[in-house]
Amino acid sequence: MEANIAEFDAEMQKQKERARNAAAIETGDWVVLKEGDSIFVGYDLFECDAEILRYRKIKQKNKELYQIVLTQTPFYAEKGGQVGDSGWLISDEEKVAVLDTKGENNLSVHLTDKLPEDLTTTFTATINRKKRIQSECNHSGTHLLHEALREVLGTHVEQRGSYVSPDSLRFDFSHFQKVTDEELRQVEKLVGEKIRANYKLEEHRSLPIAEAKEMGAMALFGEKYGEEVRVVKYGTSVELCGGTHVAYTGMIGTLRIVAESSIAAGVRRIEAVTAEKAEEYFFMQQDLIRELKSMMNNMPNLAQAIRKSVEENADMKKQIEDFIKEKAIRMKKELVSHAVNVNGIQVMQGVVEVNTEVMKNIAFQIKGELKGSFVFVFGIKDATKCTLMVMLSDGLVADGLNAGKLVKDAAKYIQGGGGGQPHFATAGGKNTDGLTMAVDAVLEAVGVKN
Repeated sequence: MEANIAEFDAEMQKQKERARNAAAIETGDWVVLKEGDSIFVGYDLFECDAEILRYRKIKQKNKELYQIVLTQTPFYAEKGGQVGDSGWLISDEEKVAVLDTKGENNLSVHLTDKLPEDLTTTFTATINRKKRIQSECNHSGTHLLHEALREVLGTHVEQRGSYVSPDSLRFDFSHFQKVTDEELRQVEKLVGEKIRANYKLEEHRSLPIAEAKEMGAMALFGEKYGEEVRVVKYGTSVELCGGTHVAYTGMIGTLRIVAESSIAAGVRRIEAVTAEKAEEYFFMQQDLIRELKSMMNNMPNLAQAIRKSVEENADMKKQIEDFIKEKAIRMKKELVSHAVNVNGIQVMQGVVEVNTEVMKNIAFQIKGELKGSFVFVFGIKDATKCTLMVMLSDGLVADGLNAGKLVKDAAKYIQGGGGGQPHFATAGGKNTDGLTMAVDAVLEAVGVKN
C-alpha cells in the first residue's frame, strides 16, 4: 500500500483549522453601562434584583451570543468542577434565558442568546432552582464520597479532580489498584449512613487558611489557595471548597455508584448519581430485572435460571460448531471431487448459500491440500448480503495473476467493492443477482471459463 503523505498532511492541517475555528470565540468590546464590581450572592439566595454593569457580543460556532455582567448575581459560575447555573433575567417586559454562567477575571459572566430590550432596567435574576439543587446534591455527595473512600481504602486517597452537574458526579482519586465490588459496596453504605445522619452544612467563609488547616480541612491536590478560604463541613467531612452545597445531607437522598475505572497510573475514577437520578437508576435496574424474569418465565431464582440458560446455550453452540465443521468437511470434499480441469488448472466455482467464514476456511484448507494449480471462485449468499471470494494457487500467483485485482474488477456486478492479497481476496456487495456474472468475470479473466 502507498500513501501520499504530503497530501495527507495538507488535509490534516485543513481539518485542524476547521476544528480551531469551530472552538474559537470571537469577542467584541465590552459595553459599560455602569461602573462597579459584581457581587456573588448565590450561597444565600436563589434570586435577587440586579442591573447590568456591562455586556458584549461574542461569536462561537457561527452563532451570536451575549455575555452579561450584573451588579449582583445568584448564578454560580463554573469552577471547581461544578457546572455553571442557568436561569432567567426577568423584567416587567420580558424574560431572557441565561444559558450558562462562566467565571472570568473573578466575575460571573452570564451567557444569553439575546440582549434584553431595556438594558437599563432592574431585573430579577433567578436561577433554575431544580438544576442548582441537583448539582448541590451531587457536589455534597462528592465530599461524603471522598471521606468514605479514605475510610475504606486508606488515607492515601486524595482527590485528583471532579465534575459535578445536575445529572451526575464524577470523582477522581489516587489509589494504586482497582476498587473491588465489595469495597464499593462498603463505600456506598458509609455514604448512606452520612446522608441519613442528616448533617447540617457548617460553612465558614473568608477563614484564614491556617485556621482551616487546623480544622482538618482537605485541600484539592495541586490547587492554589489564597490567604482566606471557604470551608464546607458535614459532620467529620471538612473540605476547602468554593462550590454550592445542600443545607442538610438528608437532601441527597441516596448515592449510587454506577462505574469505577482507571484514568491514569495510580488514579481511579468513580461515577455516581444522587437524589432523583439515583431513583431513576434504581427504577432502571428494577425494570431490567422484571424484563429478565419475564424472559426466564418468571422463575423464582433468576440467577439460577440465567446460569442454566447460559450453560444450555454454550452446549448448543458447541453442537452447532461441530455440525458446521462436519458440514464444511463434506462440502470441501464435494467441491474438490467436482472440480473441472481446464488447461491443467483445477477449477472450483459456483454460487452457494453458506456462512462466509466457513467458506473462507474451506478455501484455505483446499489451498493447503492441493498440490497443483487451481482457482477457487465462489459467490456467497449470506442473509441480506453477498460476497465474491477468490483463492488462487501459488503457481498462478507466480504467473502474474492477482486475486485482489480480480475481485476488484468483478465487484461491479454485485454493486460492491473489495480486495485482498494476491492469493486470496473478497468483495462485498448488495446485488445477489449479479453473483453469477461476477464469478464468470473472474473465470474469464483467469482464462478458464468454459
